[in-house]
Amino acid sequence: MALTTGVKKITTSKPFYAVAGAAGYAVETLCKVPEQLQARRGELRGAARDLPGRACESVAKDLPGQARGYAHTAAAKVNDFYDELAARGRKIVSRASREAAHELEEVSESAKPAIAPKGAAPAEKPAPRPARRAKTTSKA
Repeated sequence: MALTTGVKKITTSKPFYAVAGAAGYAVETLCKVPEQLQARRGELRGAARDLPGRACESVAKDLPGQARGYAHTAAAKVNDFYDELAARGRKIVSRASREAAHELEEVSESAKPAIAPKGAAPAEKPAPRPARRAKTTSKA
C-alpha cells in the first residue's frame, strides 16, 4: 500500500476525527476550568465533607443492580460522546484542510514560471551527452 493511500485511509476514519474532536473539546473545556473552580469553591468543600457518609450509604444498598444500570447509562453516553467528538473532529479537520489548501494555492500561484511572450525564441536544449563505451575484458 502506498504511503499516501495509508495516510488517507487513517485521516478519513472515524477514530481520527474523534481524536481531533477530543483535542478541540479539551482545549475548549480547559479554557473554562479556572472560572468554574472559582465559582464552585464553596460547593466543592461541602461535597468533600459529605462524601465518606454518602459512599457508605451507596455501598449498603443494591449495588449490583445500580452498577448494571450505571454501566448501561455510561456506555450509551460514551457512544453519544464518541459520535459528537467525531463530528467535531470532522469540522476541525475540514477547516484545517481548507486553510492548508488555500495556503498551498497561494504558494503555487507565486511559484508559477513567467510565460514567455509570443514570438520569443524557445530556450536552447542542452547538448546531448557522449555515448559511453562498453567495457571489454581480456582473458589471459
